[in-house]
Amino acid sequence: MKETKEFIPVSEFDYELPQELIAQTPSEKRENARMMVLDRRDETVEHKHFYDIVDYFDENDVIVLNNTRVIPARLYGHKETGALLEVFLLKQIAGKTWQVLLNPSKRVKEDMIIKISDELSLKVLTREDQGKWLVEMFYDGNFYEILDRVGKIPLPPYIERSMTDDQLRSLDYERYQTVYAQRRGSVAAPTAGLHFTQDILEKLKAKGTQICYVTLNVGLGTFRPVKSENILEHKMDSEEYEISKETAEIIMNARAAGKKITAVGTTTVRTLETCMQKFDEILEVIDDSNLFIYPGFKFRIVDRLLTNFHLPKSTLIMLVSAFAGKDFTFRAYEEAIREKYHFYSYGDCMLIN
Repeated sequence: MKETKEFIPVSEFDYELPQELIAQTPSEKRENARMMVLDRRDETVEHKHFYDIVDYFDENDVIVLNNTRVIPARLYGHKETGALLEVFLLKQIAGKTWQVLLNPSKRVKEDMIIKISDELSLKVLTREDQGKWLVEMFYDGNFYEILDRVGKIPLPPYIERSMTDDQLRSLDYERYQTVYAQRRGSVAAPTAGLHFTQDILEKLKAKGTQICYVTLNVGLGTFRPVKSENILEHKMDSEEYEISKETAEIIMNARAAGKKITAVGTTTVRTLETCMQKFDEILEVIDDSNLFIYPGFKFRIVDRLLTNFHLPKSTLIMLVSAFAGKDFTFRAYEEAIREKYHFYSYGDCMLIN
Protein backbone atom coordinates (compact mmCIF):
# COMPACT_ATOMS: atom_id res chain seq x y z
CA MET A 1 0.00 0.00 0.00
CA LYS A 2 1.37 3.42 -0.98
CA GLU A 3 2.27 5.61 1.97
CA THR A 4 0.65 9.03 1.95
CA LYS A 5 2.41 12.07 3.37
CA GLU A 6 0.90 13.56 6.50
CA PHE A 7 3.11 16.66 6.62
CA ILE A 8 4.14 18.90 3.73
CA PRO A 9 5.81 22.05 5.06
CA VAL A 10 4.66 25.33 3.54
CA SER A 11 8.33 26.42 3.54
CA GLU A 12 8.90 24.03 0.60
CA PHE A 13 7.00 26.50 -1.58
CA ASP A 14 8.86 29.64 -0.54
CA TYR A 15 11.28 31.66 -2.64
CA GLU A 16 12.92 35.09 -2.55
CA LEU A 17 11.74 37.64 -5.09
CA PRO A 18 13.42 41.01 -5.59
CA GLN A 19 10.84 43.75 -5.00
CA GLU A 20 11.55 45.40 -8.35
CA LEU A 21 10.30 42.32 -10.23
CA ILE A 22 6.74 42.73 -8.91
CA ALA A 23 4.86 44.25 -11.85
CA GLN A 24 3.11 47.48 -10.86
CA THR A 25 1.59 48.13 -14.28
CA PRO A 26 0.75 45.86 -17.22
CA SER A 27 2.95 45.65 -20.32
CA GLU A 28 2.26 48.42 -22.83
CA LYS A 29 0.38 45.94 -25.02
CA ARG A 30 -1.25 42.82 -23.60
CA GLU A 31 0.47 40.48 -26.05
CA ASN A 32 3.95 41.93 -25.44
CA ALA A 33 4.30 40.21 -22.05
CA ARG A 34 7.10 37.69 -21.92
CA MET A 35 6.24 34.00 -21.92
CA MET A 36 8.42 31.26 -20.52
CA VAL A 37 7.67 27.93 -22.22
CA LEU A 38 8.22 24.82 -20.10
CA ASP A 39 8.46 21.29 -21.46
CA ARG A 40 7.66 18.90 -18.61
CA ARG A 41 8.99 15.82 -20.38
CA ASP A 42 12.45 17.17 -21.18
CA GLU A 43 12.46 19.75 -18.35
CA THR A 44 13.58 22.44 -20.79
CA VAL A 45 12.78 26.14 -20.85
CA GLU A 46 12.36 28.55 -23.77
CA HIS A 47 12.00 32.33 -23.58
CA LYS A 48 9.31 33.80 -25.81
CA HIS A 49 6.68 36.56 -25.85
CA PHE A 50 2.97 36.01 -25.50
CA TYR A 51 2.33 36.84 -29.16
CA ASP A 52 4.32 33.65 -29.96
CA ILE A 53 1.58 31.52 -28.34
CA VAL A 54 -0.10 31.03 -31.73
CA ASP A 55 2.90 28.90 -32.80
CA TYR A 56 2.18 26.32 -30.09
CA PHE A 57 -1.42 25.49 -31.04
CA ASP A 58 -3.27 23.96 -33.98
CA GLU A 59 -6.39 21.95 -34.81
CA ASN A 60 -5.40 19.32 -32.23
CA ASP A 61 -5.94 21.71 -29.34
CA VAL A 62 -8.74 23.10 -27.21
CA ILE A 63 -8.14 26.22 -25.10
CA VAL A 64 -10.42 26.75 -22.09
CA LEU A 65 -10.79 30.31 -20.74
CA ASN A 66 -12.46 31.64 -17.58
CA ASN A 67 -14.86 34.37 -18.73
CA THR A 68 -15.59 35.79 -15.28
CA ARG A 69 -15.68 39.59 -14.97
CA VAL A 70 -14.04 41.51 -12.13
CA ILE A 71 -16.37 43.82 -10.21
CA PRO A 72 -15.22 47.04 -8.44
CA ALA A 73 -15.37 45.14 -5.15
CA ARG A 74 -13.50 47.56 -2.87
CA LEU A 75 -15.78 50.12 -1.21
CA TYR A 76 -15.04 52.83 1.35
CA GLY A 77 -17.74 53.95 3.75
CA HIS A 78 -18.38 55.56 7.11
CA LYS A 79 -20.02 54.31 10.25
CA GLU A 80 -22.54 56.57 11.96
CA THR A 81 -19.68 57.76 14.22
CA GLY A 82 -17.83 58.99 11.13
CA ALA A 83 -15.14 56.30 11.33
CA LEU A 84 -13.88 55.07 7.94
CA LEU A 85 -14.34 51.42 6.98
CA GLU A 86 -13.27 49.38 3.97
CA VAL A 87 -15.91 46.98 2.66
CA PHE A 88 -14.54 44.25 0.39
CA LEU A 89 -17.25 42.37 -1.50
CA LEU A 90 -16.70 38.61 -1.67
CA LYS A 91 -19.86 37.16 -3.19
CA GLN A 92 -23.57 37.71 -3.55
CA ILE A 93 -25.47 35.27 -1.37
CA ALA A 94 -29.05 36.08 -2.40
CA GLY A 95 -30.83 39.24 -3.53
CA LYS A 96 -29.30 42.17 -1.65
CA THR A 97 -27.38 40.00 0.81
CA TRP A 98 -23.62 39.85 0.28
CA GLN A 99 -20.71 38.18 2.00
CA VAL A 100 -17.95 40.75 2.67
CA LEU A 101 -14.75 41.48 4.56
CA LEU A 102 -14.79 44.57 6.81
CA ASN A 103 -11.65 46.42 7.83
CA PRO A 104 -11.07 47.38 10.58
CA SER A 105 -13.56 44.89 11.98
CA LYS A 106 -12.87 45.14 15.73
CA ARG A 107 -15.70 47.57 16.46
CA VAL A 108 -18.16 46.31 13.88
CA LYS A 109 -21.45 45.15 15.40
CA GLU A 110 -24.60 43.54 14.05
CA ASP A 111 -27.24 46.00 12.78
CA MET A 112 -24.57 48.68 12.24
CA ILE A 113 -25.22 50.93 9.23
CA ILE A 114 -22.33 51.80 6.91
CA LYS A 115 -22.85 54.57 4.35
CA ILE A 116 -20.86 54.19 1.13
CA SER A 117 -22.40 57.08 -0.83
CA ASP A 118 -25.72 58.84 -1.34
CA GLU A 119 -26.65 55.91 -3.61
CA LEU A 120 -25.50 53.00 -1.47
CA SER A 121 -25.43 51.97 2.16
CA LEU A 122 -25.45 48.64 3.97
CA LYS A 123 -26.50 47.04 7.24
CA VAL A 124 -24.31 44.47 9.00
CA LEU A 125 -26.29 41.27 9.56
CA THR A 126 -24.10 38.55 11.08
CA ARG A 127 -20.48 37.56 11.51
CA GLU A 128 -19.27 34.35 9.86
CA ASP A 129 -16.02 32.42 10.23
CA GLN A 130 -12.57 33.61 9.11
CA GLY A 131 -13.43 37.31 9.32
CA LYS A 132 -16.33 37.23 6.88
CA TRP A 133 -19.60 39.10 7.43
CA LEU A 134 -23.07 39.04 5.89
CA VAL A 135 -24.51 42.45 5.01
CA GLU A 136 -27.69 43.76 3.40
CA MET A 137 -27.36 46.39 0.68
CA PHE A 138 -29.68 49.39 0.39
CA TYR A 139 -29.94 51.12 -3.00
CA ASP A 140 -32.33 52.03 -5.79
CA GLY A 141 -31.69 51.08 -9.39
CA ASN A 142 -29.05 48.78 -10.91
CA PHE A 143 -26.56 47.62 -8.28
CA TYR A 144 -23.70 47.04 -10.71
CA GLU A 145 -24.10 50.47 -12.30
CA ILE A 146 -23.88 52.01 -8.82
CA LEU A 147 -20.87 49.80 -8.06
CA ASP A 148 -19.12 51.06 -11.20
CA ARG A 149 -19.52 54.61 -9.88
CA VAL A 150 -18.57 54.12 -6.21
CA GLY A 151 -16.39 50.99 -6.14
CA LYS A 152 -12.67 50.57 -6.75
CA ILE A 153 -11.01 47.79 -8.76
CA PRO A 154 -9.75 45.28 -6.14
CA LEU A 155 -6.07 45.23 -7.02
CA PRO A 156 -3.87 42.94 -4.91
CA PRO A 157 -1.94 44.67 -2.09
CA TYR A 158 1.42 44.26 -3.85
CA ILE A 159 0.24 46.64 -6.61
CA GLU A 160 0.59 50.08 -5.09
CA ARG A 161 -1.88 52.81 -5.97
CA SER A 162 -2.64 56.08 -4.25
CA MET A 163 -6.14 57.54 -4.18
CA THR A 164 -4.93 60.29 -6.54
CA ASP A 165 -3.61 57.96 -9.27
CA ASP A 166 -6.50 58.78 -11.61
CA GLN A 167 -4.65 57.77 -14.77
CA LEU A 168 -3.56 54.48 -13.26
CA ARG A 169 -7.06 53.79 -11.94
CA SER A 170 -8.40 54.31 -15.45
CA LEU A 171 -5.75 51.91 -16.79
CA ASP A 172 -6.68 49.32 -14.14
CA TYR A 173 -10.36 49.44 -15.10
CA GLU A 174 -9.37 48.38 -18.62
CA ARG A 175 -6.36 46.14 -18.07
CA TYR A 176 -7.29 44.28 -14.86
CA GLN A 177 -9.94 42.57 -16.97
CA THR A 178 -9.70 40.00 -19.77
CA VAL A 179 -10.90 41.02 -23.25
CA TYR A 180 -13.44 38.17 -23.11
CA ALA A 181 -14.79 38.90 -19.61
CA GLN A 182 -18.60 38.49 -19.49
CA ARG A 183 -19.98 37.07 -16.26
CA ARG A 184 -19.79 39.55 -13.35
CA GLY A 185 -18.78 38.16 -9.99
CA SER A 186 -15.01 38.01 -9.43
CA VAL A 187 -13.06 40.01 -6.88
CA ALA A 188 -9.75 39.25 -8.58
CA ALA A 189 -8.85 38.76 -12.23
CA PRO A 190 -8.01 35.35 -13.72
CA THR A 191 -4.65 36.86 -14.58
CA ALA A 192 -3.30 34.31 -17.08
CA GLY A 193 -6.03 35.49 -19.44
CA LEU A 194 -4.99 39.14 -19.28
CA HIS A 195 -2.46 38.59 -22.09
CA PHE A 196 -5.00 37.58 -24.74
CA THR A 197 -6.22 40.01 -27.38
CA GLN A 198 -9.10 39.52 -29.79
CA ASP A 199 -6.54 39.36 -32.60
CA ILE A 200 -4.66 36.47 -30.97
CA LEU A 201 -7.91 34.61 -30.29
CA GLU A 202 -8.87 35.00 -33.96
CA LYS A 203 -5.42 33.76 -35.10
CA LEU A 204 -5.76 30.68 -32.89
CA LYS A 205 -9.23 29.96 -34.29
CA ALA A 206 -7.88 30.39 -37.83
CA LYS A 207 -5.40 27.58 -37.10
CA GLY A 208 -8.28 25.30 -36.11
CA THR A 209 -7.85 25.62 -32.35
CA GLN A 210 -11.16 25.42 -30.50
CA ILE A 211 -11.82 28.09 -27.86
CA CYS A 212 -14.40 27.56 -25.13
CA TYR A 213 -15.32 29.13 -21.80
CA VAL A 214 -16.07 28.22 -18.21
CA THR A 215 -16.90 30.60 -15.36
CA LEU A 216 -15.33 30.51 -11.92
CA ASN A 217 -15.96 33.61 -9.84
CA VAL A 218 -12.62 34.30 -8.20
CA GLY A 219 -12.93 34.80 -4.47
CA LEU A 220 -11.14 33.98 -1.24
CA GLY A 221 -10.45 30.40 -2.34
CA THR A 222 -7.98 31.68 -4.92
CA PHE A 223 -6.14 34.34 -2.97
CA ARG A 224 -6.40 33.47 0.75
CA PRO A 225 -2.84 32.76 1.99
CA VAL A 226 -1.81 29.43 3.47
CA LYS A 227 -1.27 30.14 7.17
CA SER A 228 -0.67 26.61 8.48
CA GLU A 229 2.86 25.20 8.64
CA ASN A 230 1.51 21.95 7.19
CA ILE A 231 -0.21 22.66 3.86
CA LEU A 232 -2.42 19.60 4.36
CA GLU A 233 -4.24 21.55 7.08
CA HIS A 234 -5.20 24.35 4.67
CA LYS A 235 -8.88 24.50 3.71
CA MET A 236 -9.87 26.21 0.46
CA ASP A 237 -12.82 28.61 0.54
CA SER A 238 -15.60 27.54 -1.80
CA GLU A 239 -16.00 29.32 -5.15
CA GLU A 240 -18.89 28.90 -7.59
CA TYR A 241 -18.20 27.63 -11.09
CA GLU A 242 -20.32 27.00 -14.16
CA ILE A 243 -19.75 24.86 -17.25
CA SER A 244 -22.14 25.24 -20.20
CA LYS A 245 -23.46 22.36 -22.27
CA GLU A 246 -21.54 23.66 -25.30
CA THR A 247 -18.22 23.76 -23.44
CA ALA A 248 -18.78 20.31 -21.94
CA GLU A 249 -19.45 18.83 -25.38
CA ILE A 250 -16.41 20.52 -26.95
CA ILE A 251 -14.09 19.21 -24.22
CA MET A 252 -15.43 15.65 -24.10
CA ASN A 253 -15.47 15.34 -27.91
CA ALA A 254 -11.93 16.69 -28.06
CA ARG A 255 -10.76 14.25 -25.41
CA ALA A 256 -12.35 11.36 -27.33
CA ALA A 257 -10.51 12.54 -30.45
CA GLY A 258 -7.17 12.64 -28.62
CA LYS A 259 -6.87 16.42 -28.64
CA LYS A 260 -5.01 18.33 -25.91
CA ILE A 261 -6.93 20.40 -23.36
CA THR A 262 -5.21 23.63 -22.32
CA ALA A 263 -6.42 25.44 -19.22
CA VAL A 264 -5.80 29.18 -19.09
CA GLY A 265 -5.20 29.96 -15.44
CA THR A 266 -5.39 28.05 -12.18
CA THR A 267 -9.11 28.87 -11.82
CA THR A 268 -9.83 27.04 -15.08
CA VAL A 269 -7.76 24.09 -13.89
CA ARG A 270 -9.74 23.86 -10.66
CA THR A 271 -13.04 24.16 -12.51
CA LEU A 272 -12.26 21.31 -14.89
CA GLU A 273 -10.55 19.03 -12.40
CA THR A 274 -13.32 19.55 -9.81
CA CYS A 275 -15.88 18.49 -12.40
CA MET A 276 -13.87 15.40 -13.33
CA GLN A 277 -13.36 14.49 -9.69
CA LYS A 278 -17.05 14.83 -8.84
CA PHE A 279 -18.74 13.50 -11.98
CA ASP A 280 -16.05 11.52 -13.84
CA GLU A 281 -16.65 13.67 -16.93
CA ILE A 282 -17.04 17.29 -18.02
CA LEU A 283 -20.74 18.11 -18.09
CA GLU A 284 -23.15 21.02 -17.94
CA VAL A 285 -23.17 22.07 -14.29
CA ILE A 286 -23.36 24.90 -11.76
CA ASP A 287 -21.51 23.83 -8.63
CA ASP A 288 -18.96 24.89 -6.02
CA SER A 289 -15.27 24.08 -5.92
CA ASN A 290 -13.04 23.96 -2.87
CA LEU A 291 -10.48 21.75 -4.59
CA PHE A 292 -6.95 22.24 -3.24
CA ILE A 293 -4.35 21.02 -5.74
CA TYR A 294 -0.82 20.37 -4.48
CA PRO A 295 1.98 17.94 -5.48
CA GLY A 296 0.72 14.39 -5.66
CA PHE A 297 -2.56 15.41 -7.32
CA LYS A 298 -3.49 13.33 -10.38
CA PHE A 299 -4.70 15.54 -13.23
CA ARG A 300 -7.47 13.88 -15.23
CA ILE A 301 -8.42 16.38 -17.93
CA VAL A 302 -5.89 19.24 -18.21
CA ASP A 303 -2.93 18.55 -20.54
CA ARG A 304 -1.36 22.01 -20.76
CA LEU A 305 -1.44 25.10 -18.56
CA LEU A 306 -0.97 28.80 -19.21
CA THR A 307 -0.37 30.66 -15.95
CA ASN A 308 1.32 33.72 -14.47
CA PHE A 309 4.08 33.69 -11.85
CA HIS A 310 2.64 33.32 -8.36
CA LEU A 311 3.35 34.41 -4.80
CA PRO A 312 5.57 32.28 -2.54
CA LYS A 313 3.71 29.79 -0.34
CA SER A 314 0.43 30.38 -2.21
CA THR A 315 -2.06 27.69 -3.23
CA LEU A 316 -1.42 28.82 -6.82
CA ILE A 317 2.29 27.97 -6.84
CA MET A 318 1.37 24.66 -5.18
CA LEU A 319 -1.00 23.90 -8.08
CA VAL A 320 1.68 24.74 -10.64
CA SER A 321 4.15 22.58 -8.71
CA ALA A 322 1.67 19.70 -8.87
CA PHE A 323 1.34 20.15 -12.64
CA ALA A 324 4.95 20.73 -13.67
CA GLY A 325 6.76 19.04 -10.76
CA LYS A 326 7.95 21.03 -7.77
CA ASP A 327 11.68 20.92 -8.50
CA PHE A 328 11.22 21.87 -12.17
CA THR A 329 8.78 24.65 -11.23
CA PHE A 330 11.20 26.23 -8.78
CA ARG A 331 14.16 25.92 -11.17
CA ALA A 332 12.00 27.74 -13.75
CA TYR A 333 11.19 30.45 -11.18
CA GLU A 334 14.89 30.86 -10.42
CA GLU A 335 15.59 31.31 -14.13
CA ALA A 336 12.71 33.78 -14.43
CA ILE A 337 14.26 35.84 -11.62
CA ARG A 338 17.69 35.72 -13.28
CA GLU A 339 16.12 36.79 -16.60
CA LYS A 340 14.17 39.56 -14.83
CA TYR A 341 10.68 38.42 -15.75
CA HIS A 342 7.88 40.44 -14.16
CA PHE A 343 5.85 38.61 -11.53
CA TYR A 344 2.28 38.34 -10.26
CA SER A 345 -1.00 39.76 -11.61
CA TYR A 346 0.35 42.30 -14.12
CA GLY A 347 3.46 40.23 -14.82
CA ASP A 348 4.63 37.77 -17.44
CA CYS A 349 3.42 34.22 -17.92
CA MET A 350 4.47 30.63 -18.52
CA LEU A 351 3.08 28.01 -20.89
CA ILE A 352 3.58 24.53 -19.45
CA ASN A 353 3.49 21.73 -22.02
